[in-house]
Amino acid sequence: GRKQLISAAFFPLLGRRSEGAVGKVIDILAIIATMFGTAASLGLGALQIGSGLEIIGWMDNVGTFALVALVGLLTFAFVGSAVSGVARGIHWLSNINMVLAVILALFVFVLGPTVLILNLLPTAIADYAAQLATMSGRTAASAGDDTASWLSSWTIFYWAWWVSWTPFVGMFLARISRGRTIRQFVIGVIVIPTSVSLVWFAVFGGAGIGQQQDGVDLAARSSTEGQLFGMLDHLPLTGFATVLVMVLVAIFFVSGADAASLVMGTLSQRGAREPSTWVVIFWGTLTGGTAALILWTGGSDALQGLQTMTIIAAAPFLLVMIGLCFSLYRDVSRDPLIVGSSKKSAHERVSDTV
Repeated sequence: GRKQLISAAFFPLLGRRSEGAVGKVIDILAIIATMFGTAASLGLGALQIGSGLEIIGWMDNVGTFALVALVGLLTFAFVGSAVSGVARGIHWLSNINMVLAVILALFVFVLGPTVLILNLLPTAIADYAAQLATMSGRTAASAGDDTASWLSSWTIFYWAWWVSWTPFVGMFLARISRGRTIRQFVIGVIVIPTSVSLVWFAVFGGAGIGQQQDGVDLAARSSTEGQLFGMLDHLPLTGFATVLVMVLVAIFFVSGADAASLVMGTLSQRGAREPSTWVVIFWGTLTGGTAALILWTGGSDALQGLQTMTIIAAAPFLLVMIGLCFSLYRDVSRDPLIVGSSKKSAHERVSDTV
């Protein structure tokens, strides 16, 4: 029965203060993280689509102006989707995105190193379980300058990128999961996506590893954004696969950004279930403009600019996430259904003993 705000989840921890100035600060941090995290996603999407345009020969050199134009097109698409609502644009784009992703994964799995990919699945699971704790605590002190550079430019960036997606993904999932149990929610948003991601990385990572073993140096031949296209270039039907990837990347970022715009509208209108159309358009346009500005001013270092911006914007919200963990624990432990169930169980145990 609480409002659709990040601050509303802090009521068990802060009480009425979550509805005052402290709560507003929490919601503002959520908006900032969401906007800059989404802007980074749009920028990365434009860079990747630009690499695809170069590889298939549609453009000789995708410059800054073309990247900004791509961001403009993506912004127009996701703002239109957000304005149409959850049940229409967002729903349809998500379903299309899922179908195209399955088609692309099956394409790479069948035409790529199928046996290697199948062998990687159990290997990756065991390796992940064995190294999770060690790699989670790895710092620059564990190796030399190369490790420090890798951690700062990629590991910390991806950590910050996921943190920046936390506010709007969490709120959007909560909105579409009303009526679900916690068990159903955890299975639906953690267990199943993690399993799908594991297969996805095994398929595409396995295809890349297979080509590297066969003497194709993808890392040297392609930019970071273009290595997926470089891998597809060594499979049949390259043109079809490349176009499919560009469409998939575009829809992926559009289907994320439209949800972000909707949530930012909700946060800025004190939890309104259906935020004003103009407010949604405002936040969507501002997000697209931020991405375009970073690409325009960054030039050849646009990727570095996107990474730095994401880290700066996400760092404050990490403190909010930590507080959210404690608040959620307190909230669930005091939930009437949980408390009532515990008392009933204790009563049943006493009855059984008697």
